[in-house]
Formats: sequence, structure tokens, C-alpha cells
Amino acid sequence: MAVIKELLKTEEDGTLSFGNYELPTKTKLADYQYQGNLYKVKTFKEITKLERDGMFVYESVPGTTVHNFKETDREVTFEVEGEDDASITIEAEDGAEYRVYVNGASVGSVVANLGGKLVLSVEINKGESTEVKLVKE
Repeated sequence: MAVIKELLKTEEDGTLSFGNYELPTKTKLADYQYQGNLYKVKTFKEITKLERDGMFVYESVPGTTVHNFKETDREVTFEVEGEDDASITIEAEDGAEYRVYVNGASVGSVVANLGGKLVLSVEINKGESTEVKLVKE
């Protein structure tokens, strides 16, 4: 896969792709319309952050590129790539438990904090994408 030169785009399958971890300085794109909401992305080598209608959705440190991001009431799925392993924070339901799958294998469960944020670490091999799936239990 490749970085998103447009910073934020809608894929043919209706999912969202965003981020560019190769940028040396922070770059942002705001007011991107997707499924009736306005999205904003800030991205570069140190961080990638996605907001929907001014509210937090996704953040990674260091920066990443995310492909085919899709969220429903029960699950979040996406593919992520970057220069190095990443700490990823995702918007989630307050206090809910989610089973985490990486490249199809279950790696355990994680509970979202009371602020509705779920934090996980993902091993990333440069040049390869890592598939992540979070399923609410």
C-alpha cells in the first residue's frame, strides 16, 4: 500500500483512508465531507490524528497511514502502515471491552477508558500494512 497523498480520501468500497507518515512537517486537511460528517486530518512523521465533526476518532504516535477505515456500532477495522511500531488511540464506547485482532489473529481484549478512548500498540514492519480489527464484546 502507499501513503495517502491527498491526506484524506474515500475509497471505492466506501471506507476512509487517511494520513501520510512520510511528511516532515505537520500538514492538515479540514472540512472533508464523508457520510454526512466533516472530517479533519493532521498528519506527519510524528503523529496522525483524525477528527469527525470536531470530535476525536483516531490518533497514532508516530504518524501512520490508515487504509480502509470503517467503524460500526460493534467494530472498527482498518489497515495501518508506518515507519515503526505505533501507539494507536481509537474512539470507543466508554468502559466497553473490545477483542483485538491483528492480521486475523486474536491478541486479547482491551477496555476503553471512561473518556471513550481505547489504546493499543501495533507492531509495524516498514513497507507492509498491518490489519487491525476491534470487536465490541
